[in-house]
Amino acid sequence: MPVAGAGRVSTAGTAPVIGLTGGIGSGKSAAADRFGELGAAVVDTDVIAHRLTAVGGEAMTAIVDAFGERVRRADGALDRDAMRTLAFDDPAARSRLEGILHPLIRAQSERQIAASEAPYVILVVPLLVEAGGYRERVDRICVVDVPESIQIARVMARNGFDEDRVRAIMAAQATREQRLAVADDVIDNGGTLAELRAQVAVLHRRYRALR
Repeated sequence: MPVAGAGRVSTAGTAPVIGLTGGIGSGKSAAADRFGELGAAVVDTDVIAHRLTAVGGEAMTAIVDAFGERVRRADGALDRDAMRTLAFDDPAARSRLEGILHPLIRAQSERQIAASEAPYVILVVPLLVEAGGYRERVDRICVVDVPESIQIARVMARNGFDEDRVRAIMAAQATREQRLAVADDVIDNGGTLAELRAQVAVLHRRYRALR
């Protein structure tokens, strides 16, 4: 069941911002989609990152300058597999990439939040716990939680990765315990989609009342 914490309620006259996070395969997208269906504005930092690295994306010139043509596909978009392998194997490369992308992602997410007329905003940040600067930008943190065994099985089925690769990705993320330690609200996604949607509905009513 969702659990409530103290949180920080927005008093600046703008819509409350809820940071939504969770490990790979936790079900963040399903939760965010349901919040959107219920009337929240959804600002997804992964979606923004994909736009920044698409053909003609704002980040591509800087990325190619930093890493060379090896990370650009023939059509001009980022070669995500090549960049993922490079960043995974080299922490310095990962830091350089983050230094390029994160300021652009934050600027675009802030513009989307400011333009929202919804009763509250769901800011989806997969690495909210790991990346600095996001906790103070949100009024509450909602974690989509799932047992690691289910997490691994879902990612293997969805992405075709073997278990070792999934575990390596998880090892580079915050632990389940670290995410739960900062949560104001928790969505337990170890069950069915219907159960997840029911929990989102409860939180939707709570978040509408924050303003």
